Amino acid sequence: MTFFTVTRQITIDAGHRVMTHDSKCRHLHGHSYRIEMTCCSKYLQTVGKQSAMVLDFSFLKEAMLTEINVPCDHGFLAYFKDFELLHMFCHKNINIKEWISTIEHAINQDGYYLTSETQMKTKLYVMNVNPTAEQLCRHWFERLAPIVKSKSNSLAYLKKIVVWETQNCRATYHSS
Repeated sequence: MTFFTVTRQITIDAGHRVMTHDSKCRHLHGHSYRIEMTCCSKYLQTVGKQSAMVLDFSFLKEAMLTEINVPCDHGFLAYFKDFELLHMFCHKNINIKEWISTIEHAINQDGYYLTSETQMKTKLYVMNVNPTAEQLCRHWFERLAPIVKSKSNSLAYLKKIVVWETQNCRATYHSS
């Protein structure tokens, strides 16, 4: 079977740590992530602004900026079970147990928790997974897939997300 594909990239800078890692990635550090989003369709749009396209590149950019860049760029990506890390970010005037409960509720409802009401006024994006490149792929895939489907009137689908953690290392999450 043949398909049309379109791919868009963005880059973000973000900090993280891999809580369970037994080497240097356990430490606080950051990356200039390059994220690629590839969408596929057997057919091109036939009417409207996206006629003769899988999806307009500007839509792909807008979706990636909204779901990835705005909440994550120049922020810190954290796992909600990384209590040591969350304790560092928790504002002095907030009860840590209540704050973690708020985070967990937001993750269960929205898939993530975003705040800049932290001890250092730092943007914090908390997820229900350890923020490895592989988990970031899946997390962002799950956020973007329904948007692609909706915007294309179900003609296109999100095929894959690739997260480049460095110029030499990348992870991919894709549909079958």
